[in-house]
Parts: sequence; C-alpha cells; structure tokens
Amino acid sequence: MANIDLDGPYFEDFTIGETFSAPAITITDGYAAMYQAITGDRMRLPLDHPLSEQVTGNKAALAHPHLVINIVNGQTTYPSQHVKGNLFYRGLILRKPVFVGDTLATSTKVVGLKQNRAKEGRPATGMVVLEMQTTNQHGEVVMQYWRCPMIPCRDPKAATGHDADFSTIGSEISSTDIINAIPSNWNLTPLHSDVTGLKAREYEIGDVVSIVPRDTITCAPELVRLTLNIAYAHTDASKSYLDKRLVYGGHTISLVLAQLTRAIPSMVTVIGWAGCDHTAPVVEEDLIRTEFTVVDVTALAGRGKLVDLHVQAHAARPSKANGELEESKVLDWRLSVWTT
Repeated sequence: MANIDLDGPYFEDFTIGETFSAPAITITDGYAAMYQAITGDRMRLPLDHPLSEQVTGNKAALAHPHLVINIVNGQTTYPSQHVKGNLFYRGLILRKPVFVGDTLATSTKVVGLKQNRAKEGRPATGMVVLEMQTTNQHGEVVMQYWRCPMIPCRDPKAATGHDADFSTIGSEISSTDIINAIPSNWNLTPLHSDVTGLKAREYEIGDVVSIVPRDTITCAPELVRLTLNIAYAHTDASKSYLDKRLVYGGHTISLVLAQLTRAIPSMVTVIGWAGCDHTAPVVEEDLIRTEFTVVDVTALAGRGKLVDLHVQAHAARPSKANGELEESKVLDWRLSVWTT
C-alpha cells in the first residue's frame, strides 16, 4: 500500500526531446454547439451546414478553426499543469481543414528550456517551449506549432542553468507555407450571395479598425474542460497569483476572433498565426475590446484574398482602488485569414 500524489511536472522535471500524449478527440456536433455558445462567433461555414457543403464539397460541416485550435491546446496541457501563463504561440498553421466527425490526436515535445532571471522575493520559474503536431484519423498532419508556458520550479531557489535562445522558434514558417495551406478545391461562389446584415467592407493596407462593442468573459472553466485543458490555474483560483481563476489564453483569443468575424463577415476561415503574445493576464468577467490593423492583402487569382492582420486586444476590469474600469492590453496577435 502506498500514498501517491498525482501532480504535474515542475520546471526542473523537463528534458529536451521529452514527449507527451493525450486522449484523441472526435469533434462532434456537441463540441461545435458548446464552442458556439461560449464565443458567439459568426464565421459562416461552421454555422451553415448546407453552405459548408457547397463550398467545401464535404458533407460534414467545417469545424470552426478555433474550436480545433482550442482542442489541440487542451491536448497539450499535461506538461503545463502548473502554468503561470502562456507567453506566446508561434508558427501556427491549419494545414488541412477539419470537419465535424474528424478525430484529432496530438503529440507534444519539449524543444526549449530557459530559466527566468532570479528576482528578489519571487520563487524561481522557467519557460518551456513545446512543439505540437496534430494528425487526423487518416494520419494527415492538420496542425503544427509552438507555444511557451511559464512553469514554476519545485525548488523556489533553483538554479537549473537552462538558458536556450527562443528567438528562432517558428521562424522557418514562411508566407508560402501559409498560402499552400489554403484549400485549392473550395468553391467560394456561394459565399458571394447577399445575406441580410452582412455588409463586407473592402479593407485596405494600413486601415486601423476599432471594434466598439465589448464582450464579457464567461464560461471560462467550461471551455477548459471541453478541450481537456488541465492547467490548474484555469479551474482553481488558489493556484492563480491573481486570486481569481486565470482565463485560458485561447478563450480570450476566441472571443477576439468572434469580434473580428463581425468586422470581416467575408472571412472564409483562419489559415494561420505568425505569432501571438499574451501581454497581460485575463480573469473571468473581464470586458474584452479589439482593434486591428490591415498589414497586407494578397489576391489569390480567383480564390479570394489572404489578409494579414495585426490584432491587439484589451481587457477592462474594476479597479480595486475606486471601482472604475481600468483597461490594459492583453493580446498582441498576428494572423492570416482567408476572405472572399
């Protein structure tokens, strides 16, 4: 007989090349409905199944690209159970479309370790770069990307010597890789039909767009549980340095994308992220506001356009001092979307 404590790894426990797996997930209509209820996203193909079939040629509905990304992120969280915050994502490309009924399996590998500089009065922490690869039921790679959680050390005074250079993480992803991920056999013609309330604007390079309506973060633990995310700080407020549950970064990103789909109703799908940095934490009931700059527009010879965006999001919450709303930048995101 033994007493056994089950706990996630601390920074000292990681080794370069170590791999982790998680249960595979079949995306069902239930997953799609829950994601829609939490985010209110207006991307047309995941919502309109007949339209999805006309465009993609697949009888199964297109799974929302960010439902896919959130599921994959959740599958990668065994090594980041003690996460203090996810610092960045790099080189994320949706290499193949995912449809309702597809099954996703993800492998996570440690590819970089760097201990943070010691600060007086703060326990030791380190950054772990994880490389993820996700395949569907046919063995086809649908996603590959990198993310970097900050993990505490077991010993608050640890000195591990880990000091990797993260500057090149994801740098091998090129604009050609992104364009090659755009489906070549989809028929965009049905998306050009007039739909009441959808007034697509032709944005130009350099346009700066502020989306005035804000959205409140709710159902944060529900999205975490739906996607198998087991990071403690997202379900247990006592594990968060903010004394409130830390909102999973993908939740914030998904609400921001939902705001973008209102501003860009011609969006077909998300193709990839050049990078995404979480610049400050988000907690439940924060108000999220989004603005974006059009960085580049590439015409695709009768296949619509690839639009590169630089997105910044802000969260507002009542000040502890006077109760008035205080806003801070929480997200710096560079993504590419496919539009008609």
